[in-house]
This record gives sequence, structure tokens and C-alpha cells, in this order.
Amino acid sequence: MSDIVSPPPQDNLHTDHHTHQQPQPVQPQRDYEQPIQQPPLQNDSHSVILVTASYDNTIRFWEALSGICSRTIQHADSQVNRNHSVRLYDINSANGNPLVVFGEHSGNVTATGFHSEGRWMFTASEDGRLKIWDTRSGRSPVLTRNFDNGAPINDAVMHANQGELITCDQKGVVKIWDLTAHACTYQLIPDDDVPLRSVSIASDGSMLVAANNKGMCFVWKMSSSTSELVNTEPAHKWQAHNDYILRCVLSPDTKLLATCSADKTIKIWNTQDNFSLVMTLTGHQRWVWDCAFSADSAYLVSSSSDHVARLWELSQGETIRQYNGHNKAAVCVALNDLSVSYS
Repeated sequence: MSDIVSPPPQDNLHTDHHTHQQPQPVQPQRDYEQPIQQPPLQNDSHSVILVTASYDNTIRFWEALSGICSRTIQHADSQVNRNHSVRLYDINSANGNPLVVFGEHSGNVTATGFHSEGRWMFTASEDGRLKIWDTRSGRSPVLTRNFDNGAPINDAVMHANQGELITCDQKGVVKIWDLTAHACTYQLIPDDDVPLRSVSIASDGSMLVAANNKGMCFVWKMSSSTSELVNTEPAHKWQAHNDYILRCVLSPDTKLLATCSADKTIKIWNTQDNFSLVMTLTGHQRWVWDCAFSADSAYLVSSSSDHVARLWELSQGETIRQYNGHNKAAVCVALNDLSVSYS
């Protein structure tokens, strides 16, 4: 999986560094068992890759348009987001075993990502390390850079220029790492000592968004041509939720921001109108851990502690698919639909 999520260390979920009791996700409600009316399908559902991962130690592949689970990979020795290493799978192979296991972190891996041409990838961890791996050197990726963030990293994303990485951490700091200069070039602290949970950067490099454990969102404007910050102070900040924000994601067209929260909702914000609230998506019964936009920014998939993943049609704010199959919290989701329409 290229998307690994770590829970807020202040909540009541267990982590390797804390010993709090994990709450049991609620059982799916009866209405989950009823089919949702589906719009006509005009595309081959196999051309869409939708993947969810869960505390039930499984990774599931779904036919996004039909809602059918097409494949399950067992992850029996640990929860998917409780690992000090990374596993690479060949999704075109029927073999459920990873091609390679690597990482060498001493804490849970919280974020991964690939270079656009697959030449290298990064891993970030609660051990405070941001690592770059050469994936062209044969079966096992080779460690080429090892940055010390100085605090547990909660999320990391790659800039569109493919030359910078952005991290956010447990001390409430956003850092921009220049891979050419081998150094951190910017350090942003929007709210002292409040852990930042998630970070997202616009596909055109025009803005950077971070969200923290108090439900606050912060936006910095960036120069698309030079990737430099316009100002080190946030251009905008607001109380998006009254509970943890677990994920913030900018849409591919940069017009929308989605925030997922422990308050069971997903909120959609208009980036072109001072981040005004467009809609609140309700339906999940427990924490909403993760979300991902479709390539055309018209749909959103989400995953929750209620065991369920949902596909939302954003023009109406309605669920048009549910993906039922996990028997514990679904904590991360990934979607690739670059050539598919849902209508």
C-alpha cells in the first residue's frame, strides 16, 4: 500500500508508543446491507483501481463501479498501519505475497509515495525519519537519503515538481525538504505544539494545506513557478472541525479541499471562495480516516472505523456506492481512475 495511516497519538487508539485501549468499531447498521441504487455503468469497472486497508489485517481491491470486492490480500502478522517496514506488491500478479519488504524504520511508517516515473519513492515514519529509496536498482530498493526530522512524522506528500517533499509532525511543524539541496528549506509552525495530522499540496503547486489535532486548517500560498512560499504566515486559517482532522486532501483541479474527521463527517471546502464550506458529507457511523478524489474531482471515496468505504457524488453530496467487506476499521483508501467516468 502506498498510503499508510497512523492514528492521533492523543486519541484512545493503541499505537506502538502508547498503551491506550482501542475502541471497537460499531457493527455495520442494517441499512448497510441494503443495495444502494446505482446509476448506469458505461465503463469497464476493471479499469478502476480502488483499494482499502483495514485493522482486520486485509487489503481489499474493489470494482469501484459495481462495489464488488475482486481481491483480498492478507496482512496477517500486523495491522496494515502498524509496521516499521514497507511492502511492495505487484497488483497485476495473482500472488498475494509482497515482491519485497524494506524500510528499516524504528517506528510505524506513516506515509509513502512514488516519483511520477517510478524512479524512487519515499517513506516517512514515527521514528522521525524521512527516507528516499532508489527503486531502479533491482529487486530491493536502495536507501539514498535519510533525513532527520527531529520529531515523529505524521504525514508526507510530494510536490508536483518531484524535487521537494513536505512533512508535518507531532510537534506541529510543517517542513519543506529540497531533495537537490539535501536540506529542509522551510519550517512552518502554525500553532505551537499542536500536532499536525495531515498535509496536502495543490497539483499545480499553488498552495499548501495542513490540518491539526484541534480541527484547524492552515493554508499557505506558493509560487507555482519557483515552488517558494509567498509568505511563511498562513494566508488563511479556520476551524474546520471540532475534533481531530485525520486527513486533508486537495482535489486534482485544486478547486476543492476535503477534510475527514473523528466527528464522523467529511467536509468539502471551496478553495476559490476563501475556503467557504460547500457541503458536509454525512453517513459514516464512526471516525472517517481517509479520503481520495477521483481524477475529475467530481467524486470522493472515504474509509471509516464503521468498516465501510463509500463513493460520494459531489454535485449532490450523496453516497452512490458502499464497499462492505472489512470487519474492523477501514483506515486508508487509494483510487486510480484516470480514464474512467462514473456516469
